[in-house]
Amino acid sequence: MKRTDPLCELGRRQRGIAMVEFTIVLPVMLVMILGVTELGRAMIRYNALSKAVHDGARYAAAYALLGTTGTVSLNATLTSEIRNLVVYGNPQGNGQPVLEGLAPQQITVASVGTDRVVVSASYPYEPLIGPGLPGLGLGSTKDLAFNMQAAVSMRAL
Repeated sequence: MKRTDPLCELGRRQRGIAMVEFTIVLPVMLVMILGVTELGRAMIRYNALSKAVHDGARYAAAYALLGTTGTVSLNATLTSEIRNLVVYGNPQGNGQPVLEGLAPQQITVASVGTDRVVVSASYPYEPLIGPGLPGLGLGSTKDLAFNMQAAVSMRAL
């Protein structure tokens, strides 16, 4: 008469279960890791854009007043310097851009009322995986690229 241990029998029946579970869970985990990574990357880019726009607004607030009249005056030279400061980190406009793909044309400088300056930027963000997800036969391609917006308003000093 052959006796088998119940624990040994149970181990034999569950052989391969771990591989099946791993195969099911792996794609979900990879998508989650990719999503968290992409979210972190987007937050870093937005933080850099926001800081650059804030620096540009601070520069504008310091140099935009016309003499002692208390009125904001944005001439072409000052506007160009502000745009260069936001994009390149310096008013001269030399060096590498703070964010890849950011250009001076994407920066808007305007005066609001007589004593406020607004600097805003629109940055085209594209994820690492590309501009879109394919529909895979289930529909159209899902666009993942979007424009990050940042704006700062400051009272001229």
